[in-house]
Amino acid sequence: MKISKILNNNVVITENSQKQELVVMGKGLAFQKKVGQLIDEAKIEKTFVLQNSGISEKLLQLLKDTSEKYLDIASEILDFAQSKLPYKLDEYLYVALTDHISFAISRHRNGIQLKNSLLYEIRKYYKDEFDIGLKAVEFIEEETGIRLDEDEAASIALHLVNSQISGENMDLAIKVTDMVNSVLNIVKYHFQMDLDENSINYERFITHLRYFSIRFIRKEKMEDTVDEFLHEQIKQKYGQAFECTNKIALYLEKKYDWALSKDEEVYLTVHIHRVTHRQKNS
Repeated sequence: MKISKILNNNVVITENSQKQELVVMGKGLAFQKKVGQLIDEAKIEKTFVLQNSGISEKLLQLLKDTSEKYLDIASEILDFAQSKLPYKLDEYLYVALTDHISFAISRHRNGIQLKNSLLYEIRKYYKDEFDIGLKAVEFIEEETGIRLDEDEAASIALHLVNSQISGENMDLAIKVTDMVNSVLNIVKYHFQMDLDENSINYERFITHLRYFSIRFIRKEKMEDTVDEFLHEQIKQKYGQAFECTNKIALYLEKKYDWALSKDEEVYLTVHIHRVTHRQKNS
């Protein structure tokens, strides 16, 4: 194999016999080497097959400021994730997860702890991905000695979920986008207002709608865990938002034959209240 591109002393781009682009890693693999020279295959420790040639450029940019150790950790996490999940992971996750791990460790060393506001929802709705996130935290601790918390496990789980609506899975992306836009339009029409797309509540709402849509498309059934008393409390406390949720429920049932669970009604109502009520107050 010949060197196509040098990312750093330990990481190079090359091709295999099937003309697939590869990222290969190994200590001193590119030391005193030039593009076009042969790779000492005995030094190769890790190999990534890239279907998308654009990924190598993003890796090049990332590895200018990031240790390839984090790419290795990301690869270990994704290999484990792929063995546990029923869907194919987008290879861009090599870049996104490497960058996330590097930033998370940097924040930890600087004493900065960011809470994931969706921790409860991720743990509840994406149990498989969250379990993988917890395992990822263990991998990171084994390699770096740094123990990240459940908020980071949830963030890693989000990367896994997000990978379903990127890359080659355009059909899923289109369906998710259509459903999210339809729900947003119902909210805007019901409250006769435009939503502040720069607000954190809007970001949370969009994130919830995307996962909400993916669950439907993946045909994931949810068991109701919200009791009748809480459901009634939400209905009474956030009456206008609950009315809006009912409109969304009617739309989804008519167009997609999807009956919302009480859990989903509660979550939608709370998010709708947040994104509209706080905007009105401001």
